[in-house]
Amino acid sequence: MTDTSACSACGVVFDCDGTLLDTIDAWHRAEAHVAQQAGVSLSRADRDVLNTLTLPEAAAFFHERFGVGDSAPQVAERIEEFMMSFYRTQCCERPGALAFVRGLRQAGVRMVVASSSPRAFIQAGLERCGFLPYLDGVVSVDDVEGSKRDPFIYRHCCELMGVEPERAWGFDDSAYAVAAMTELGMMCVGVYSSPLCGSYVQLARHARFVIQRFDELDPAVFAQRMAEGAAASR
Repeated sequence: MTDTSACSACGVVFDCDGTLLDTIDAWHRAEAHVAQQAGVSLSRADRDVLNTLTLPEAAAFFHERFGVGDSAPQVAERIEEFMMSFYRTQCCERPGALAFVRGLRQAGVRMVVASSSPRAFIQAGLERCGFLPYLDGVVSVDDVEGSKRDPFIYRHCCELMGVEPERAWGFDDSAYAVAAMTELGMMCVGVYSSPLCGSYVQLARHARFVIQRFDELDPAVFAQRMAEGAAASR
């Protein structure tokens, strides 16, 4: 039986897009739509850059690099309109994600979401797919300085949960985010979603292991592993 009191000293930081929610293709469609309107094609290098950017940064990238729109805020509005509709009406969970989160909550694990997407998007998507009741918080780059390329946002998440980084796990599909969490001292699981976010090899470079679906994991077993690790670190 899982020790819920021990698990309460543990925390998990989940990425949203491509990890809990199946949204990566929609973001790529939005980027392709903006590029198509401008009559340009995105290279692999362009997509690699876009994968690390917040929405305002992506809008500035399109405006400054390709001359899309009259201004970066105008480009951001185009992307926001496309994506807000998707999050509210179409987005779905990644296979097994909700059951895994629910299982961790039943074990007493604290959980927050950290995302590079605007808060309005992730709130809408997490609510649509049923995640919000199980989370202790949702952190967007709208709320904090910096980005998910830096450990700061993850330190903020750990403080929000009241756990030390060494007792926290991170789940993310982006190799740069897994690297940033590992730098902070967190343990990580890579969640493969797209080669544009991170290959198995790139994710495994810093993650303890890599999964493609959450139903590969038993939440009770994982929670017990977390509790044992927390006890050993005392």
